[in-house]
Amino acid sequence: MKIEKVKRNSQGDITDVMINNNIYSIDQAIIMAKDGTIEGVNVAKARTGKEYLRSNPDQTETNNLDNLPSF
Repeated sequence: MKIEKVKRNSQGDITDVMINNNIYSIDQAIIMAKDGTIEGVNVAKARTGKEYLRSNPDQTETNNLDNLPSF
């Protein structure tokens, strides 16, 4: 399963993701990524201690979470 689209709040933070036309909160997506259910992402931790999703590094930027279409 791969993230297809993202939803952002007014600050530009990703709040929800779309996978196979199903919508998951970012917290659900973080758990799924930790379980290995979502391909192409990993879980990182900000200086504040808050966990967030990051795209796995590769040769293209088109699949980065910031570059995915919004819904």
